Amino acid sequence: MEWHDTGIVLATRKHGERALLLHVLTEAHGRHAGLVRSGQGAKQRGAFVIGNRLDLTWRARLAEHLGTFRAELEKSHAANFIDDGPRLAALASAAALAQATLPEREPHPRAYRGVRELIAALESNRGWAERYVRWELELLAELGFGLDLARCAATGRNDNLTYVSPRSGQAVSASAGEPYRDKLLVLPQFLVSDERPSRAELAAGLVLTGFFLERRVVEPQGRKMPPARTRFIDVMRRRPTMNGLA
Repeated sequence: MEWHDTGIVLATRKHGERALLLHVLTEAHGRHAGLVRSGQGAKQRGAFVIGNRLDLTWRARLAEHLGTFRAELEKSHAANFIDDGPRLAALASAAALAQATLPEREPHPRAYRGVRELIAALESNRGWAERYVRWELELLAELGFGLDLARCAATGRNDNLTYVSPRSGQAVSASAGEPYRDKLLVLPQFLVSDERPSRAELAAGLVLTGFFLERRVVEPQGRKMPPARTRFIDVMRRRPTMNGLA
């Protein structure tokens, strides 16, 4: 068995004295793992940084085997913002969520493209926090748990959408939701309009996507949210100002 594809590094783990267990997100083959022989060597080590794009060839005797990767670095991304803690934390969080939630060996080209778009925003240092929130929203949809933010669940109208029902994942207007506002999630306006998000709205967006990722995806698997996402949230809260948020 053999295939060739482009992949983004999600995670690595040492395997024995020289090999590396490499986890990647590929365009055509989804989330995939394989061994890289001599992957711990000085010549290859720099290629396997989270977020790097690799040219990959995977081989195994049978399809169900772990298999091995031959990998060549196409582009190093994180090196472009290595001294920027918030952007590095965002990249680590996205990689950890993809690793924790996407089914193994199932193509998810939309999720792959979403990670590529997020990395591009991180490199440009423009609008990367908004792009990150939208990536988590798209991840929910890719996994079959997309939120319906187009119209109010109670009235069917698409005006003055202010809340999201934690039960249905549907938008709720201000008037319909007012009696239940303490039980509803805030719907940041940048998700339903062309408005640029404030820091408060970005934080609300992360609360919204995090709630549904945890309740609908992570907890049913008997797991917890990846620590990398928790660290990203902490970084966002601690930094009063950051470049490139909008």
